[in-house]
Amino acid sequence: MRPFLLLASRAEDEAADDEYAAFLRLTGLAESELRRVRMESGPLPELDLDDYAGVFLGGGPYNSSDPPEEKSADQRRVEAELRPLLDEVVARDLPFFGACYGIGTLGVHQGGVVDRTHGEPVSCVPIVLTPAGREDPVLAGVPEVFDALVGHKEACRVLPPSAVLLATSAACPVQMFRIGRNVYATQFHPELDVAGVVTRARVYQHAGYFPPAELEELIARLSTAVVSEPGRTLANFVARYA
Repeated sequence: MRPFLLLASRAEDEAADDEYAAFLRLTGLAESELRRVRMESGPLPELDLDDYAGVFLGGGPYNSSDPPEEKSADQRRVEAELRPLLDEVVARDLPFFGACYGIGTLGVHQGGVVDRTHGEPVSCVPIVLTPAGREDPVLAGVPEVFDALVGHKEACRVLPPSAVLLATSAACPVQMFRIGRNVYATQFHPELDVAGVVTRARVYQHAGYFPPAELEELIARLSTAVVSEPGRTLANFVARYA
């Protein structure tokens, strides 16, 4: 079996390693079957996408909609490296799954509007599948309404013209979409469970997602969440394309 590729951009080792462990756990892949490239650490190596069964793009603190002058040099480099990769992914309809930052990146690439209109605080929210979502194989077995963990400053306000909306929520209308047959992106975090979101909250306490003084209160609220379904999307993706 060809391995899958995880493109990551978290500079903090604790968050980056926790993300990788979550993808391994939920996909059922071994480390040898999920190659991780930390894009924030240096130039993207030369990649032949034919070497991989599919590509994951993880989340991170980058915001696609920030003005260029407010982006770090590393973010501008990462975005420049992702553009030709997404060109190839979309043109060839290669298996791709972008999570959180992935939906902003793919949304912008495909002509959608990504801004701060529908940002959501770190929280657990109900996600609702659309009729297309209920029929999509990557969402097989996922209930029509399920809880997922979110936390993002920006979101896709206008769906790309080429996209099919698969899931929505009250505060964020675009929670998941598909381009072509094989290119997916979610706003919610399919890899996160309660322990994972607590780790993220601690790591990003001062990153502007919530008032730092409210960390323990936020953790107490999150600890009551029951999140069991979002990870099915990752398992289904791997089962379909392995």
